[in-house]
Order: sequence, then C-alpha cells, then structure tokens
Amino acid sequence: MIIDVHAHLGEDRVFDESFTEQEQWDKIEEFGVDFTILQPALVHTLEEVKAQHDAIAALVSRHPGRFAGMANPNPHLPAAAYEAEVRRCVEELGFVGIKLHTSAHAVNPTSRDGLRVFEWGRRLGVPVMVHTGAGIPFANPSHLIPAAQAYPDVKIVIAHCGMMVLAGETHIAMKACPNLYADITWTGGFLIRHWARELGAHRFLFGTDHADNCGTELAKVRTSGLTAEEQEWVLYRSALQVYALEERLGGTKA
Repeated sequence: MIIDVHAHLGEDRVFDESFTEQEQWDKIEEFGVDFTILQPALVHTLEEVKAQHDAIAALVSRHPGRFAGMANPNPHLPAAAYEAEVRRCVEELGFVGIKLHTSAHAVNPTSRDGLRVFEWGRRLGVPVMVHTGAGIPFANPSHLIPAAQAYPDVKIVIAHCGMMVLAGETHIAMKACPNLYADITWTGGFLIRHWARELGAHRFLFGTDHADNCGTELAKVRTSGLTAEEQEWVLYRSALQVYALEERLGGTKA
C-alpha cells in the first residue's frame, strides 16, 4: 500500500501553480498510489480557501476510498472566521488534518496566530502539518519544539523535514518531542535511513507535494537502504496511525 499524505488541489496564488485532479489520477495510475490526503493550493482569502476546500470535499465524496481532505485556511484570518472554517472542514466535510504554511502565509508557529492552529488541532482531534524548509526564519523546524511541548497531545507533522538545508533541526526537534512526525518530501534518502534507525520508521510518512514528484519520492524510499518493514511504515503504516485512516480504508491495520 502507498499513502500520499501531502498533495495539493487548486490554483496557487503564492507560487503561481495549478494542481489538478487529472494529475492526481495520473499519479495513481502510474505509481499505484492507493490513497491521497489533499490540501488546498495556497491562497489568502476566506472565499478562495472555502472554494478549494469544497472542491476537495466534492472529490472525496465521489471517491471516499481514494482521497481525504486537509484544511489550510490562512491563520491570520479573523479568529471567528478561522475557527468556523476549520470546524466546517473537520466536523462537516470530514477532513483529517489542518495545515499551517509558515512561509506562504507568513506565520511564526510560536506566534498568537500560529498557536491557534495547534489549539484547533487539539480541539478537533486531528494532526497539524507544518511547512518547513524554504522560508527562513518561520519555516525552521526548531520553531515546532515549543508548539509540540505546549500541545503534547497533538500529532504534528513536519512537512519536508526542513528541505535539506534545515534537516539537522528536524532531527533535533524530533528527538526532543515524541509527538513530532515528518513527511519525507524533498529530503535525502540517507537522512531518512539514519533517522528511521534512531527515531523509528513509524514517525516518517510518504508524500509527493507535486504529483510529478511521485516517482522520485518512491525511488528514494526503495533505494535508501531501509528494510522492508521500515519501507512499509514510511509508505503507509505511519499514515494509517497518524491520520486514523483504518476505517476509511476498510479496516486495514498497521
């Protein structure tokens, strides 16, 4: 089984990209991806992100065994508007997580608006994924240590493991905080092998970020020296546990 925990759908206003449904189906067909968690492309207004959340929900409703949603409203929205949208996504649309994009939304994870995201992750009982890497200083993985310590009952996923340049901070943060996990997009295979041996492969999750990056990410998992069991954890078992996907996938057990 392969579960992609980091994929996008929609028109991106920050990086001028377009993430399409067809790209996701092409990825599924070519590489055998079984399940994908979709989050919006990057936008700023409430109206834009609601439209993208609705598009993701519509796709999930048509193919519930293939997709789930992740919310990503701008944390700088007024508090009531942010609350209403994340509640709608999780409680009404059935989304399985919340995203905090540090650089695209200019959010310090330890700021008032940044900590709001983890608070709603706690209240709604879903993991929070946080962009790290490109976007210093807010995208430094070390910023997640105070948040993880303040919200020890929230599973926090470090997106991109700091994108190589800040990979060392990912290792430090994950050693300090057992509720930190990481998706391995844009991360060196040799690092994943080392971290899996020291921290446990159950704390790392497969993702693509861009659908056309799927082959590269799969090859990295399969050729970096991970054991067969470690590969299973990275490719799907960790995602099943972190995002509580067993029921959606017909009772599959990690």
